[in-house]
Amino acid sequence: MEAEYADWPGPDNKESNQAVAGKQSAVHPPSRRPKNFFALISGWATIRLHGMSVFDQLKFNADGLIPAIIQDQATGRVLMMAWMNRASIEKTIETGKTWFWSRSRQKYWMKGESSGHTQAVKDVAFDCDGDTLLIQVEQVGAACHEGYRSCFFRSIEQAGASSQVTEPQWKKPEAIYGKS
Repeated sequence: MEAEYADWPGPDNKESNQAVAGKQSAVHPPSRRPKNFFALISGWATIRLHGMSVFDQLKFNADGLIPAIIQDQATGRVLMMAWMNRASIEKTIETGKTWFWSRSRQKYWMKGESSGHTQAVKDVAFDCDGDTLLIQVEQVGAACHEGYRSCFFRSIEQAGASSQVTEPQWKKPEAIYGKS
């Protein structure tokens, strides 16, 4: 087990490294994290930071939701934004796949459940205010339901008079979902 903590910052003893990992694993950058990061945060609901659970530090809106920015870990590209509640965060941590709450359909959904374009979670962090999550992933296929790598494939131009598509469409939605 000691070898798994070889690149982890902190004292050079196993007990101290395990204590650091249990308290800070959800916020350490991927390059400074133990190799078994997800094993460490799989019990996220019970992790305590300064005597509080992580969920006590998050600020959910009146509907019990928090925005989650999904970012490609390898490139830094923002792929999408979706809403999560406590249960979808727990499911994301438990499975290592992204789960969200659909406000329009009023149900949970896993990214890729119908398209096959899944997201393997590499890191879950939250901002200084506790009101936004940043989830770094390894994206398989397109993140956008319109077939683009990112949902942010349009840029505003000419002082808001127009927009421009800024990346190629990976696949047509009909080819992804089998609909015409």
